[in-house]
Amino acid sequence: MTNHQSPITNHQIAEYVDLMAKLIDLPLDPEHRNGVIANMTIIAEIAQLVNEFTLPDEIEAATVFQP
Repeated sequence: MTNHQSPITNHQIAEYVDLMAKLIDLPLDPEHRNGVIANMTIIAEIAQLVNEFTLPDEIEAATVFQP
């Protein structure tokens, strides 16, 4: 199964940051807003790489995690 989604735009990430800050009642200093958006952009890029990775059908989920 593959997941082909359009890349998230910078505008969408900025909207997400603003909405999440409002949702959790987190005051976001305008001085830090661009930095938060930049970090979320990197997180979205990393998540896209993970989501695009196709796992073989024969892989089974581990029932117990032992580090």
